Amino acid sequence: MAPPLLTDRAQLARQRARAAGRPAWFLHEEALREVQERLAEVNRSFTRPALITGAPAVWGPAFPGARIVADADPLDLAGGAHDLVVDALTLHWADDPVGRIVQARRALMPDGLYLGVLFGGRSLHELRASLAEAETRLTGGIGPRVLPMGEIRDLGALLQRAGLALPVADSVSLTLSYETAFHLMRDLRAMGEGNALAGRRRTPPPRALFAEAARIYAEAFGTPDGRVPATVEMIFLTGWAPDPSQPRALRPGSARHRLADALGTVEQSAGEKAGR
Repeated sequence: MAPPLLTDRAQLARQRARAAGRPAWFLHEEALREVQERLAEVNRSFTRPALITGAPAVWGPAFPGARIVADADPLDLAGGAHDLVVDALTLHWADDPVGRIVQARRALMPDGLYLGVLFGGRSLHELRASLAEAETRLTGGIGPRVLPMGEIRDLGALLQRAGLALPVADSVSLTLSYETAFHLMRDLRAMGEGNALAGRRRTPPPRALFAEAARIYAEAFGTPDGRVPATVEMIFLTGWAPDPSQPRALRPGSARHRLADALGTVEQSAGEKAGR
């Protein structure tokens, strides 16, 4: 039996289309700056990039000549065709994140680079807590309203599971400031990041839900100047398509020099240390 779907792809496409009319792309722009900084640290040029994105107006101009790939399943990528694949804030919507990264790896040439950025588990924790408490008070239960997002320790392991070499995962946290929770939710809609969960409730929410959530948000998280913070965590995943030229870890016991010699100390056995 196939696992339940996380994302309603049709709804996500509608949200992104609406957002394109009056977009708020500032988080995409911040993610793009971080990606460019990481690529600048790589001592090589990429001539055949591919870009997986739901916001091509932001990302496309930064990668002239890149193949723009829609956020769909499966990805429209040819095997071994690219020396760089950038997944630009789409991976958190993937029903099968490992499968998504595997598709990207297969599209890479040997020693090609995969660089993915997605929202991490600390993102919007204030909003999630406030919505959950408000809905519990009003209805006695909780409906899926905010996308579940992974933790960096789990997301980093996806790179190895997908068969990428030299995996690295790191994160950047931002704290945004809003007048009210309604202003935050407006920006989420303008980024196409509203509720596109396949399991979301299809009936209208109680009329008081969002007002109560905004009140709880301000009460629990409000700052002295009367505004509310919103945490955004962006996780960056980097890995390379395997190639014989890449460095490999030595086998245990294969070192030719002792650490004690390098440090100028006397090596002791475990028994000698215990007897002291």
